[in-house]
Amino acid sequence: MKTDWNTDQYLQFEDLRTRPAYELLNRVSIDQPKKVVDLGCGPGNSAELLQARFPSAVISGVDSSPNMLDEAKKRLPDLAFSLDDIATWDPLEKVDVIFANASLQWVTGHHELFPRLMRCLSNGGIFAVQMPDNLSESTHALMRETATEGSWSAKLSEAVKSRETIGSSADYYNWLTDQSEIVDIWRTSYEHVLPNADAIVDWVKSTGLRPFLAPLNDEERQAYLEQYLGKIKQAYKPLNDGCVLLTFPRLFIVAQKKL
Repeated sequence: MKTDWNTDQYLQFEDLRTRPAYELLNRVSIDQPKKVVDLGCGPGNSAELLQARFPSAVISGVDSSPNMLDEAKKRLPDLAFSLDDIATWDPLEKVDVIFANASLQWVTGHHELFPRLMRCLSNGGIFAVQMPDNLSESTHALMRETATEGSWSAKLSEAVKSRETIGSSADYYNWLTDQSEIVDIWRTSYEHVLPNADAIVDWVKSTGLRPFLAPLNDEERQAYLEQYLGKIKQAYKPLNDGCVLLTFPRLFIVAQKKL
């Protein structure tokens, strides 16, 4: 069973989720692009940054979630948003900026995807990407562990391998360099201060946990979440003030297409 994204759940941590998009955009050096695409635009928080940065550009957003697109259209009624799959997205004309904030980790086959997206750019255009690189973190390791331990293990066999494993920096450099003037790659680990372990579960419910929860019925879902929360409480101990730190590594890439 496939369920759509819960925009309210996702936007519960909007400021923290938008910060990487803001920091990615700060490294995008291009003067007055004509066409900018927010690839995997979500509820419009990153498109809002693009609109403020490039007020004269034609900015459009693409997402595979109707719920996310509805929220984006409410937020930014003057922009064009379309329902499409990143894996097959193919613009009619070349664009000057492709901005993909926390979206490409959901698409498989990066060795083919990244060169293909570069080919969608005009000469001198910018491909800017930010991807969570947290599959080895306790949040995600414990999702997989919990998936194998309950009566739901057969239902969740596909969920365990639902995310693309992020490649090395060298991988992305090699996949992009043939078409690029410059490839800038860096990794950042954010330390998000959250009020408690329950907030960590709330955070991942709208993202990484979705493939694990969608196949389950209500009773299984509740049991899975209770078991997962117990593991999260063991992994993320309260600090002196009762808060917890959610370590969140992310990979950033900015590539400029050859002139």
